Amino acid sequence: MGARGAPSRRRQAGRRPRYLPTGSFPFLLLLLLLCIQLGGGQKKKENLLAEKVEQLMEWSSRRSIFRMNGDKFRKFIKTPPRNYSMIVMFTALQPQRQCSVCRQANEEYQILANSWRYSSAFCNKLFFSMVDYDEGTDVFQQLNMNSAPTFMHFPPKGRPKRADTFDLQRIGFAAEQLAKWIADRTDVHIRVFRPPNYSGTIALALLVSLVGGLLYLRRNNLEFIYNKTGWAMVSLCIVFAMTSGQMWNHIRGPPYAHKNPHNGQVSYIHGSSQAQFVAESHIILLLNAAITMGMVLLNEAATSKGDVGKRRIICLVGLGLVVFFFSFLLSIFRSKYHGYPYRNH
Repeated sequence: MGARGAPSRRRQAGRRPRYLPTGSFPFLLLLLLLCIQLGGGQKKKENLLAEKVEQLMEWSSRRSIFRMNGDKFRKFIKTPPRNYSMIVMFTALQPQRQCSVCRQANEEYQILANSWRYSSAFCNKLFFSMVDYDEGTDVFQQLNMNSAPTFMHFPPKGRPKRADTFDLQRIGFAAEQLAKWIADRTDVHIRVFRPPNYSGTIALALLVSLVGGLLYLRRNNLEFIYNKTGWAMVSLCIVFAMTSGQMWNHIRGPPYAHKNPHNGQVSYIHGSSQAQFVAESHIILLLNAAITMGMVLLNEAATSKGDVGKRRIICLVGLGLVVFFFSFLLSIFRSKYHGYPYRNH
């Protein structure tokens, strides 16, 4: 046994110990330093993200919408890291801008942000902010933005896409529509809670009281209820209101008109066939009423049995009303996106 083991021991004794190549040490050292640096960088990013979220939560605890200038916009929105969605309203609320649409949109935006702030689902994944033109002109220039108000969604990762800009001109700026758009972009569903508004109830109560008082005073003579002309006028008013788009205005909440913030030009007719301004519906209502009046005069001239000269004057006036205002109405229709409503887009 001892003889057999001796060569083995001699071979082991004759072997040289194996060492790593000399060039491996710098490589291992570099790899170790790289791991340490990556770990430190990751930890630094986590700390920076935590500081951002903590600051945003602090601002949100004080007000539902916090204002941003250029520096804050670049720090909390443009610069990573970011794991939250940010809804930004770009607006011009200063009185010298005379942007009435901005004030109306801001009211709806406040309702939406307050609904999220006091919701049980409130968390640090969604925040609401605002950039005013006079406070963040550089932001408007950076985004090549030349109109206000504008709503944009900045996702947690990547750049905003086309759908991340709210189509205000087509949909309107009602809080419910904004909430639906946010749900599509962020999967965060916000239930809108509007503050109580008793103006409608008060108006209805006054109307009922007025009608009731009138009926009481005329209780001995109620023949006016059977007046066909009166009911015809009421029916025409309802028809004019509905055909001019008043119900659409009530549902979508469009602005009264649009004022270009650069040249100050005011537009009362919307350029798209998918939207309208409140002023546009009023113009259409008046045009429809004028055309109807012309048709009534033409009918009166044809059916009455009065003086021929008087009937001729009535006929000419009615024909003038119909031709003039119908041509005006037709020009508005043709200006609505190249021939609306005669083309489909």
